[in-house]
Amino acid sequence: MKKVTYIWLALCLAITQSCQKENAYRKIDQSAVDQLKLNQLQILGSHNSYHKHMSTALYNFLNGINFLLPANYKVTELDYYHEPLLDQLETYHLRGFEIDIYADPNGSYYYNRAGNSLIQQPTASGINELKQPGFKVLHIPDIDFETHFYTFKSNLIALKNWSDAHPNHLPIFLHIETKETGIADAVPLLGILGFKSCIKYTPALADAIDEEIKAVFGNTLDNIITPDDVRGNYPTLKEAVMADNWPTIGASRGKFIFVMEGAGREEYLQNHPSLQGRAMFVYNEENASPESAFLIYNDAIEYEDSIKIAVQENYIVRTRADGTNNQNRTGDYTQQEAAFRSGAQIISTDYYRPDPRNATQPNEFSSYKCQFPLGIIARINPISAADKQDIGTFAE
Repeated sequence: MKKVTYIWLALCLAITQSCQKENAYRKIDQSAVDQLKLNQLQILGSHNSYHKHMSTALYNFLNGINFLLPANYKVTELDYYHEPLLDQLETYHLRGFEIDIYADPNGSYYYNRAGNSLIQQPTASGINELKQPGFKVLHIPDIDFETHFYTFKSNLIALKNWSDAHPNHLPIFLHIETKETGIADAVPLLGILGFKSCIKYTPALADAIDEEIKAVFGNTLDNIITPDDVRGNYPTLKEAVMADNWPTIGASRGKFIFVMEGAGREEYLQNHPSLQGRAMFVYNEENASPESAFLIYNDAIEYEDSIKIAVQENYIVRTRADGTNNQNRTGDYTQQEAAFRSGAQIISTDYYRPDPRNATQPNEFSSYKCQFPLGIIARINPISAADKQDIGTFAE
């Protein structure tokens, strides 16, 4: 009899937990949720979303000379990988992705991987897609080049195809990091071994980013929220943000927002005051410029108060819940908790699921993960929509 009772209690508990999770997705007042502004939500995204782990042989070699590597190229910063895009979208409900792009206007510039020469492996990639002209997706040329997508265009096509199949999805934020330096730029002597310096951005290459976006999404950019959409009739983008001229959640469903960080920023702004006619916003670390709309404060602990102020002023902020190979080892949730409290609308993480090595090496890797309570897909912003918390939850 006791056994039956225990089974019954366990079953009831499981049903209750299932219902709680289901209620987290079920709309309570979806029309009210959709009337909130874009800056009044909070989503999770992945950092370097395309990244796959380098080969074990190359990683072990570089780890052996880690003390010789420049500060920004330490192997400990490369020891992670991400699940395929569809898993990030559908299993882990991420609505923010970071894509690193390098210019390759003539094609084939990143076809060879010089780092493989260090482990007596062929340097030619054998990947025809890398011979095509256009922006390439990878972390660091020659050493950290394994990726779920070789080209910017193929990455965008995959995102658009998923979006077309899920037209009611919450807006997806795309953090585009434009890069123009690699390890050969930091250590020029590596050129002797075939390592390449990266192509620098020019105004023409800045224009080419928009051209690739339009090649996938169409010249009218109907499924993209652009700076022009937010600026409206205001003289500058900053003034529009100050007036809270963000679109509603309802009007943003099924759409993407591109935000640029990195090299070529000035070239991208050239002849486009306040980003007029551009497909992408740009990240700022301060809010003084006329194109200010998105701010970036990666350290949520140090800048929690600054983030809260920026969010209260209607800016959209990106921060990070964790650092590469930090919280997955320490299990420390301090930065994640600060990120959640701060009201930053875009919270980036490497660990939307625990580091997979936790299953086999629990003494070295923790069960740390970054998810909203009950795994909800997004939530009403605790700062910019503090008085709207009783409306309900986001649903798709």
